[in-house]
Amino acid sequence: MSQVTIYHNPDCGTSRNTLALIRNAGIEPTIIEYLKQPPSRETLLDLIGRSGLKVRDVLREKGTPYAELHLDDATLTDDQLIDAMIAHPILINRPIVVTPMGVRLCRPSEIVLDILPEPQRGAFSKEDGEVVINAEGKRV
Repeated sequence: MSQVTIYHNPDCGTSRNTLALIRNAGIEPTIIEYLKQPPSRETLLDLIGRSGLKVRDVLREKGTPYAELHLDDATLTDDQLIDAMIAHPILINRPIVVTPMGVRLCRPSEIVLDILPEPQRGAFSKEDGEVVINAEGKRV
């Protein structure tokens, strides 16, 4: 089993770029397609707690039922927001990466570099062509 886990959505460019950066470090992570295998309430709370983020920080708005569920209501509790994410996993922002060095919501994708246990093994550009790692293996 890998020491690195990514909660991944293959339809998301940021998630694909993050996965590619993990692999560019020579790591084959455990990939959890969280829309097919949603995390349990306990796991989601653990990920959020370990990431240092607030529940609302992990809530995705774009392309989700966020507006129709009125999740912008500031009076909603963390428990209510978690309930919504459990009922509609698309509301969980992605990708979330877990390594021995921490848990991060990797938006932008290069945030993953801060928690990878191995260095990048070569140059890397995002899908849009943006260079993240140069030919010398250094972060740009």
